[in-house]
Amino acid sequence: MAHAFWKGSISFGLVEIPVTLTPATRSDELSFSLLDRKDFSPVGYKRYNKSSGRDVPWDEVVRGYEYEPDEYVVLSDEELRQANVEATQTIEILEFVKREEIDPLFFETPYYVAPLKRGSKSYALLRSALERSGRVGIARVVLRTRQRLAAVVVRDRVLTLDLLRYAHELRSAEDVEVPPKSGKGSGVTEAEIKMAEQLIEGMSGTWDPERFHDEYRDDVMALVRKKVKSGKTHSIVEPAAEEPRQKRSQVMDLIPLLKESLAKHAKRRSA
Repeated sequence: MAHAFWKGSISFGLVEIPVTLTPATRSDELSFSLLDRKDFSPVGYKRYNKSSGRDVPWDEVVRGYEYEPDEYVVLSDEELRQANVEATQTIEILEFVKREEIDPLFFETPYYVAPLKRGSKSYALLRSALERSGRVGIARVVLRTRQRLAAVVVRDRVLTLDLLRYAHELRSAEDVEVPPKSGKGSGVTEAEIKMAEQLIEGMSGTWDPERFHDEYRDDVMALVRKKVKSGKTHSIVEPAAEEPRQKRSQVMDLIPLLKESLAKHAKRRSA
């Protein structure tokens, strides 16, 4: 279990609930080191003074805000923390809304919210009230020097804090060029739509995240283990020349592709 990185309280009305925040996700990205091709020595990143060129150790690095070109105000971590102590220690619920009213595009990063005291009555009160009302709390909280919008959501027995994107952070869908929804302009026939609906129906299931795996990561790690086992820890395989792909016609009959897809899926299900 990850350690709590934030301590404060949830406030709604006059109720204060002392809580901690713990990341609800963990990074599982493939991590590669940069190496010198000649001798496979690690290639590092340098922190250096761009004026003098000298290396700068971490204990001499400070945080500065550029208020004018090449003019900075230096702020310490303690100064940033004291800028608004109440804001940095409170998840302030502003209102309650229905969960389905929030477009999934707004959701960004989830955190688990745990009570400082295991048997917290106020924590249980908020959890029960949210469950029975079918609503989520829209809150603001300061994390890592930035004020964030967030949703307090009940998941099973646990309250979670889902960071939300602000409206101005989302690009308008109007900027995306897509075919018309219906009519001749879309180029889709009624028969094709019906067959596509059949395919969707045949491929429908119940969401189970445990059934899905990062196949690319699994393949890369299998390749790593194979190279280590064979002793080829420094071998470099040059990329093979790609064969030119055949260009497809812009206008195609989708019926044969849909029929083939339906047939393949039917075979899988019967197997």
